[in-house]
Amino acid sequence: MSIKYTEDHEWVSIDGDIGTVGITRHAADQIGEAVYAEPPEVGTTVSMGDDMGVIENNKAASDIFAPVSGEVVERNDRWDDPEALDELIADPAGAGWFCKIKLSDAGELDKLMDEAAYTAFVANG
Repeated sequence: MSIKYTEDHEWVSIDGDIGTVGITRHAADQIGEAVYAEPPEVGTTVSMGDDMGVIENNKAASDIFAPVSGEVVERNDRWDDPEALDELIADPAGAGWFCKIKLSDAGELDKLMDEAAYTAFVANG
């Protein structure tokens, strides 16, 4: 299983042709206390870079962008539960995954960063 990262601070973990998508620790730290979230609906088709959801805190909304193109085959419905938001934002690479996408173009993964490149990107940001 490989994990790739975007410049918009999303991650995608690839298992076969399914990518599990979430926000990075850096993004979660920037959001802080989430008060609302909206993952994409199952069946939604997204293109790489599309706005596909949102996480809000008391001050601002943070758009979540699709790191890959494909069809949303699962969403993390726990984001709909206001009581779960603190737990999810505290564990963005685990319980806080956002959705799962069936990839339509695995070649897009080559456009994303590996962990070392993403770490350098954040350090230089």
